[in-house]
Parts: sequence; structure tokens; C-alpha cells
Amino acid sequence: LGAPTPGEGAALPAQVRWGPAGTLAVTPCPLCLPQYGLVFDAGSTHTALYIYRWPADKENGTGIVSQVEACTVSGPGISSYADNPAGAGASLKPCLDKAMKIVPAEQQRETPTYLGQNSTKAEQVFAEVAKAIGEYPVDFRGARILTGNEEGSFGWITVNYLLETLVKWSFSGEWIHPPAEDVVGALDLGGASAQITFLPGTTIDDSSTRALLRLYGTNYSIYTHSYLCYGQKQALKMLMASLHQGSPTPQQISHPCYPKGYQENVTTADLYNSPCVHAPSTASPAQVLTVTGTGEPAACRTAIQRLFNSSCGANRTCGFNGVYQPPVRGQFFAFSGLYHNLHFLNLTGGQSLSLVNATIEQFCNSSWEEEFPTTNRTQLRDACAAISYTLALLLQGYKFNHTTWLNIHFVRQVTNTDVGWTLGYMLNLTNMIPSETPPRVIGLQRTNWIAATVSLAIMLILIFCLLTAMCCQKNSFGYESL
Repeated sequence: LGAPTPGEGAALPAQVRWGPAGTLAVTPCPLCLPQYGLVFDAGSTHTALYIYRWPADKENGTGIVSQVEACTVSGPGISSYADNPAGAGASLKPCLDKAMKIVPAEQQRETPTYLGQNSTKAEQVFAEVAKAIGEYPVDFRGARILTGNEEGSFGWITVNYLLETLVKWSFSGEWIHPPAEDVVGALDLGGASAQITFLPGTTIDDSSTRALLRLYGTNYSIYTHSYLCYGQKQALKMLMASLHQGSPTPQQISHPCYPKGYQENVTTADLYNSPCVHAPSTASPAQVLTVTGTGEPAACRTAIQRLFNSSCGANRTCGFNGVYQPPVRGQFFAFSGLYHNLHFLNLTGGQSLSLVNATIEQFCNSSWEEEFPTTNRTQLRDACAAISYTLALLLQGYKFNHTTWLNIHFVRQVTNTDVGWTLGYMLNLTNMIPSETPPRVIGLQRTNWIAATVSLAIMLILIFCLLTAMCCQKNSFGYESL
């Protein structure tokens, strides 16, 4: 009868049957219980746990998985626990405790639980995380490292699954495939990498950027590519390194994306502690560098655009850094860092590119002392650089323009579910998206249902009478033989 709301583990679904004296009896139905799944997103900058739920009797349907809860693990991503592996496992426990309060106790051992990572971590950290999850009564099915293209593909599946652009139940009472034009592209920005995935409508010439999917009986040949080191955190590190190497004074860095009046000291070791940046051979790790913000939007844009190698030339089937990419086509949903960066300036409402540029220009001209007196100073310091980088990635990187910009929809959720790779990952691993179209569901109107019930009852009565008559006839033969 309805699925329980979060925290109502006692309110179990039930089945209805005829009880004594023609009364209706309602009994718990274990097979009717909603099912749950847990997925950890162990990214480079943060870790989050997503709790999903779906009706047990509709696993091959569409649009039936809902997000019950999302729990952000406190602290940085688990990759930062290389020197403290046990801390990585311990950091997950508050979110796992929260999940145990949501998933009914009698279902916890059957709840599939996954941990996906989008970059290589220390093996010891991996083992400690698996050990921490293994202490809970869930069906832990292991952790695995996702390739960038897998992450892009799962994000694409998630958003199209939620939008019902792959298959949907029509008003005429049948499963239909929406036209290919309804399928949307997916744009994802994490801390270490950025992904673009879409249906190009043409032959994909580079097989390394092609993913072949069969969903609901339809084949999809999608373009997907993941740019490692072009996630926001690593891109801003590359920007700082570029500014340092181009500085006339090695100990001084003028940062045009930082607010005017901002100043900090960093060591060369801190600046070059990533595989995405390479320290000059003459640099001393202990050298202290003074970073000064100058608040120059034009110079900020120019510095960021240098991160995108122009080796594509005039080739239209190219993204950046010489990577093959067909021209962008159709509608796109942009999420994760892309959404959060523009949402910071309230620019996720479909504003024109001209208005977006003007708003960013005004913000990047802000003074540190006047405009940034509040607490989260790191986010505020990086805001201009992050938003300018978002724009450069979409325009210089992926080749969107003033016209196609309006085809990008910046979202955090679709149908109350966070958009990202985790839902597509779980759907794939639990086989809830079949390769064939779901079987047609036939429903009866009330009058037909009553007629069918009466007919069945009459048939049962007739069968009972027939069996009774046969028994009586058999007994009669037995008496005659005596």
C-alpha cells in the first residue's frame, strides 16, 4: 500500500487477502518492500554517500528510482588520507550511521553498497575504506576505480534516466521511445577532471571517445571524453603554476583572478604538489612565494585561456589539446562544479551569455577588503578564477557559442535527485536498466476487474462442486461393491 517515508521503517508495505468470515486481512509483504542502494562518490576533493530507493516490483520500469538522502562526508576527499589511511575509513562512518537509520534493519544485509572512485588512490586507503564499510550490515559489493569515460557515461545515463528521454510510459498505455532529439548531453566538472558526453548524430571517428550502450532495446553510440587535470582544483593549480613561471620575479606572483588587496604566502612545494603541474628544475621546495591579487578580469580571462592548448587549429571536430570532439549538438545538462560556480552569482536561470559575462566582469573587479569580509575566505578568494574557468572550459574548450550557450541547463537536481555519475553507476551494476524495452504492463478497469473476479470465483465453485460430485460417486461405488 505505500512505500514508507524516510525513517518510517515500521510502516511496511502489505498485501491484502480475504480473511475469516469474508473480512479483509492486511499482512506484511516482504517481497513488496521497497529496495535500497548505497553509493559512495569518493572524488578528489570530497566524498558523499547517496541513498537510493525503488519499488521492488518495478525494477525494470523507468523513472522509479528516487534519492532518499545525500550525505556529505566531512573533510576533504579520501585521497588526502594517504598518510592516515585509518582516517579515511573513519570519515565514512557518520554517513553510514545515517544510512542505517533510513534503511530498515531487516533489509540492510540485502542493500547493495558500492564505492566508486574517479582517480587512483593509495591501496592502503582503499583497504581501510572497504574495511570501514564492511563493519556495517550491508551487502558491500566492493570498490572500484572508474575511468573518466565511465564517469562521463554514467552521468549521461543518470540525467537521461531521470528525464525519461530513453523510454517512457505513454498516456496511450504503452512504452515508447522518445525521439533521439530529446536525449540530452551531460557536462560534469569535478576536482581533478572534466567530462563531456553527448549524442553527436554523426559517426564518431575516434573509437577511444565512443561508448556503445544498449538501453531499453535501443542502441546508443555516444561521444564521451574526460579531460584529466582539467577539473577545477587541478586547473587552478595549473593556473597558479603558469603565473609563477611567467613572473619576472620568481618570489612574487601577481594573480589577476584574486581580488585586489588579497595576499598570501605559499611554498614552492605546496604549489607543485600535483602531477598536473611540473616544477622548474631550479625551484627550491622550501622557497616562500608571495601571491598578490590584482583583480583584473581581462588579464584573468587571458591567463585561463592559455590553459587550453590551441593545437586543434581550424579543425571543427576538435575540443582542445588536440582531442577529437564532434560539434556540440542538442540540449545539455551541466552539473557538479559547473552548476555550483554559476549558482554562486545566481547565473543558473538561463541568462544570456552577454549578461553572464557582464556579471562576472563586475564581480572580478571587487576589492578584497570591501567585498569579502565574511568567513569562507578560500571559496571567495577562488570564486572569480573558478567562474572564469567554467566559462573558458565551455567556450574555448568545448566550443559552445552565444547561440548554443542557451542550450546549456545548469542544474543540481532533476526530479529531486542529485545529478552525477552515482545513480547511473548503481543502475548499471544492479541491472535495473534492461537492454530490452520493459514488458508492457496491462491494467484492468474497475468494471473489468470485478467481472474477472466474479468469473474466477464461479470457476472455483464449479471446480469444487465437480470434485465433490466425483468423490460422492466414488464412495457410492464402494458401498455397492459391499
